[in-house]
Amino acid sequence: MTTKDFGVRDGEKTVDLPPAPDAGVYFIGRIRTPWKERKDCPKNARESEAVCIVDLDPRWSEALKDVETCTHIVLLYWMDRSPRNLVLQVPGQRDVKRGTFAVRSPARPNPIAMSVVRRLRVDGNRLSVVGLDCLDGTPLLDIKPYFASTDSVPEAVVGWHKEKD
Repeated sequence: MTTKDFGVRDGEKTVDLPPAPDAGVYFIGRIRTPWKERKDCPKNARESEAVCIVDLDPRWSEALKDVETCTHIVLLYWMDRSPRNLVLQVPGQRDVKRGTFAVRSPARPNPIAMSVVRRLRVDGNRLSVVGLDCLDGTPLLDIKPYFASTDSVPEAVVGWHKEKD
């Protein structure tokens, strides 16, 4: 995926990427969703009630022990079709330039995304969940339990998001 394929907007800025990555990751599975193209994908995971499937590589299936006791889990995934060189972005629904680290766009140096999903079922190495916003076939990085007591910060604020652009 090139920046051109992603659709760089007027006012956005890119940088040259380092010649090589600093670390490696293991994709532990793939996420199956109804969305094949970026334009069809929800802008926010909470916007959809679509049931999505997490196909975990069978070697990791024992790691799912006790996941069925979790009502919600955190999925970390790799937005593999996103550009990695944008430093200034113009979010589609707003006409103001923002720094990449101030937005939740998939375009970032390391395109790691996360969603808190509602777990519906665990069936072998397959999870059925609700609450995703990624394209079909997105690589899965990790699964973690969601702890409302420690993961929720109700008083958190993103100041610019309250502003009228």
